[in-house]
Amino acid sequence: MEQNGRKKTTGRTRQTRQQRSVTRTHAKLLDAGRSVFSEKGLDLTTVDDITQRADLGRGTFYYHFASKQDLISEVIKGLLGELAAEVRARCSDKTELPELLDAMIEVHTEFFSRRWEDFVLYYQGRADMTLGQSWGGLETPFNEYLATIEQLVDSSISEPIPGPVLRRVACAIAGFISGYYSFAVVSSVSEDVDSAFASLRSAFVASLVRFIREAVPDAEKKQV
Repeated sequence: MEQNGRKKTTGRTRQTRQQRSVTRTHAKLLDAGRSVFSEKGLDLTTVDDITQRADLGRGTFYYHFASKQDLISEVIKGLLGELAAEVRARCSDKTELPELLDAMIEVHTEFFSRRWEDFVLYYQGRADMTLGQSWGGLETPFNEYLATIEQLVDSSISEPIPGPVLRRVACAIAGFISGYYSFAVVSSVSEDVDSAFASLRSAFVASLVRFIREAVPDAEKKQV
């Protein structure tokens, strides 16, 4: 439709060719960083490693990111944002603690089964957070991810858990899940990791339930 000899624009703004090129280049750098980080680790990877993998120059890298740390932060933020959204979508209707924990393991297993590089980043980032040596900018996305777990666990227990205890529970769950998946993948000869280690998964759920029972206040223990 034309108005006064000009095409009427819609509310949605289309990207120009240059903007589309910038978006593609940004994504290419993120993919290259994700790939190299999973091979060499966050610390040992250099900007040159990333630009060589992306087949781009250093100037292009610094046009998009102020530093390697900025790229790490964006990769981890995107990864954990997707994972947290998937956990919420799949686990929000679970009202019993064992059922909820089993569903959380299933979600993580299915999520990372298609994304080994992302699992390595998740594992590295979580380990750095545990050691208190994390890259700047990782605290917020990891805390938001842990908060998702906390909210779901809290909703499955009738009495409220003190905040510090709930955070320890969430950290334990994340630790159990990452340990379970890494062990299962390394040890399994089957592509269907979850089916191959169904008994191990059940043992993990039982251990987590026992851990939470021991962590919650005495008044709640009888109801978990």
